[in-house]
Amino acid sequence: MKNIQIIDGASNGTFSLFQATDDEFAAIFPNGRDMELVEDLIERLGEAKAGEVLTPLWGRPLLKREAFGLHGTLFYDNEHRNIPLSKREVDWDDRTINAAQRELFSRHRG
Repeated sequence: MKNIQIIDGASNGTFSLFQATDDEFAAIFPNGRDMELVEDLIERLGEAKAGEVLTPLWGRPLLKREAFGLHGTLFYDNEHRNIPLSKREVDWDDRTINAAQRELFSRHRG
């Protein structure tokens, strides 16, 4: 199982974690991605298939304090977010992250 954090643009968003099977995770985050906008997911998979992938997640919430790792972030109502085109955290523009992140991320790009 992989842990996904949901970042909801709503003012009452809880930023909760949910567990996904490997197949669900691969459908949400293909090609090494670790970030996705739900609007892009629906466009890529279609509304019905996206629903089939996401619905089981809501039955697998996970307390943050009990999580062993965070594997992906799914954004809801955040189409205004400017995330890297690759949808990988390590690909943030160096001007937008601190020196320690630049050093860490540079070792994992490519």
